Amino acid sequence: MNKNKTVGVIGVCGANGNLIARILRERGYNVIGTDLSFKKDCRFAKSLDGYDIEVYYGKTPDSFFKKVDYVIPPASLSKDAEILKRCTKPIIELEEVIQKISTEKPVFGITGTNGKTTSTTLLKKIAYDNGIMPAEHDLEGMQGNAEFIPILQARLHGDVAILEVGTFGVPGTVSRIVKNTSMNAGLITNITPDHLNDLGSFIDYANVKGEFISELGDGPLIVNGHDPTIMGLLRELDYEGEVITFGVYEKPQSVGMKECVCGEEIKVKEIISGCGFYFCKCGLTTPQADYIATNVDLKNRTFDLHTPDQKLTVKMGIDGLHNVYNVVGVIIAAHKFLKLPYEKILPSVESFSGVSGRMEEVGKVKGKDIFVDYAHNPAGVETVLREFKKLFGDFTCVITVSSESGYVGDRHIFESVLKFSKFVVPSSTASKKIAIEMLREDPELNDRIFFNHLGEFKKTGTLGASRDEVRDSLKMALNLDCEMVIAVGEAATKFKDLIFEL
Repeated sequence: MNKNKTVGVIGVCGANGNLIARILRERGYNVIGTDLSFKKDCRFAKSLDGYDIEVYYGKTPDSFFKKVDYVIPPASLSKDAEILKRCTKPIIELEEVIQKISTEKPVFGITGTNGKTTSTTLLKKIAYDNGIMPAEHDLEGMQGNAEFIPILQARLHGDVAILEVGTFGVPGTVSRIVKNTSMNAGLITNITPDHLNDLGSFIDYANVKGEFISELGDGPLIVNGHDPTIMGLLRELDYEGEVITFGVYEKPQSVGMKECVCGEEIKVKEIISGCGFYFCKCGLTTPQADYIATNVDLKNRTFDLHTPDQKLTVKMGIDGLHNVYNVVGVIIAAHKFLKLPYEKILPSVESFSGVSGRMEEVGKVKGKDIFVDYAHNPAGVETVLREFKKLFGDFTCVITVSSESGYVGDRHIFESVLKFSKFVVPSSTASKKIAIEMLREDPELNDRIFFNHLGEFKKTGTLGASRDEVRDSLKMALNLDCEMVIAVGEAATKFKDLIFEL
């Protein structure tokens, strides 16, 4: 592509087209765009502001093709699409753009089953607070942790790229992101069961996350040493780069079973779900962590962090033992990747108030405090509710989740909710089905589980409950004899505005 030529981007209202148009414009290319959507319906039109990109909304005129020298269509657009039949200019595919334009900056990736968004957001905050500009995709309402978004985000303007790396349960996704961003270093928060409907088994899922290790090369790689799955993958994949381990030394909360990468079921003395102290007869055991958090005071949100060189007193702005793990991993990343001294990191940790939808207090209705949390897989729900129980005591839980691990995941989630909650209000039809099953098994649960309708159910990812179901469930929860309500799941965070209506 010649910078003196004009590039036409088809589909600038889509995530990929929007990002490509901005990437090219930042590098000095002349760019014009087109999209079938009208501007009022263009989800990401705002992110094009200030880029001086002419956009044709609605039907694409012939003048678009007359003005351009190259055309970049969406990867999903059929080769037989009518708009391409009208095009006589050279076509450049998305993959070609990725190959021709490099990231040109250090790239750090964060992956794991839980804690990715909190860790990514905190690390970016530390960067901003210290005058370091991370590349941002600026796609409003888009998490953007999988497919091509992180790959393109890394090519946008910024001093560094700090990328959240997800999978959507698709093998090859993590590998493609790491490889096509020239990632320099990374953090793995944990690996617990998720996407089992898509991948068949926990180890299959773990191996998808293991692509992060396989492609990263020589690190450095920051990992939760209390997670046997991560440590097992590092051994099985014979990772040769620098590995930095961290852990939290607390009294175990429970004993859980987790499949080792060798195939054996091992006991884990869990500090948080799936992570803690473990030993397998294959020789895998909890390592002596390089960074260790001790003396955790959840009430005052403080802990001591023992680094290889010194002891730090850390004050957090967020709640929960699981967030102690998240914060420790990020402190290491900020010190090692952003090259910041601890005294430049800790003030940002203390002032970080969390991510919207993560242990978020939304409002008060009828004198009851209402929280929402995005937790949508078994380990995430169990960990969050355990922390709520420790911090706040009794609460009513509204379940909006439809687990991506199917029946097994839905059952595990419901069992965790029953374990930690005073009352349970199933909102998704998936959770209502489990409720009926559990009431048949134990009729005495009738005074703890409350629901009044079953509806048609069509699963859409983890968005298991509709807006109306969430509204009805919150109303029911507010009538129960408990002063706190927490709604868990993607639908809980998506429809949290209902709380203001109530």
